[in-house]
Amino acid sequence: MSARRVVVFASAAELGPVLAQLVVSRAEKALSGGASSFSLGLSGGSLVSILSKDLPALPNLDCSRWLVGFCDERLVPFDDPESTYGLYKNQLFSKINIPEDQVLAIDPSLPVTECADDYASKLNKAFNTEQMPVFDMLLLGMGPDGHTCSLFPEHPLLKESQKTVAPISDSPKPPPQRVTLTLPTVNAARCVVFVSTGGSKAPILKQVLEGGDGPLLPAALVTPTQGELFWLVDEPAAASLTLELERPGPSARL
Repeated sequence: MSARRVVVFASAAELGPVLAQLVVSRAEKALSGGASSFSLGLSGGSLVSILSKDLPALPNLDCSRWLVGFCDERLVPFDDPESTYGLYKNQLFSKINIPEDQVLAIDPSLPVTECADDYASKLNKAFNTEQMPVFDMLLLGMGPDGHTCSLFPEHPLLKESQKTVAPISDSPKPPPQRVTLTLPTVNAARCVVFVSTGGSKAPILKQVLEGGDGPLLPAALVTPTQGELFWLVDEPAAASLTLELERPGPSARL
């Protein structure tokens, strides 16, 4: 496991361009190393607006060999405002040159268990494997309860060790039916990047990164087996942290 890097920016506006550049640098690394595609897993929340603003702003951006999936998805129609795919389709995919057939979305018409199995099959086919799909990069957020993907505190799914994609029908955060990557799939990735911003995240960020009473929160269970782990946060979110932090400033390259 690579060392965890906690990188602090003055604001989310400074964080965004550095995140976009990090995505592109890992894409270049994967493609220059002989891979046929760069596999990227996206999450919803604030990441949608950050990426939709800062990725298309990069000069000479070429996403034609990107393969994009989702770290979790709500079981709602694509035109529902809760659909992560729908948000990215409208706000990001329309601005970049990613082929439609290289975006792996769920089939929201299926019941939740079948939907998860179907999505796992899509990943296996796209990654050409019957084993664990290994993403080049996963972009994750964290909820105020410490959840990430649709993996919630003290939920039985935290112990799932066989499936790569799992259904959840009792999400404590609506909508209740979702599909999520499991912890083994997340921890198999070559690079995992958390983005956490805002003062409301400060207490839970401290608990996740520095520990506390009770069982480890889901976000703290993300420890890539062989990959990189970044936490990109702004100063308000980092306000309570006492661990060693990097403050590279705007225009940094990670």
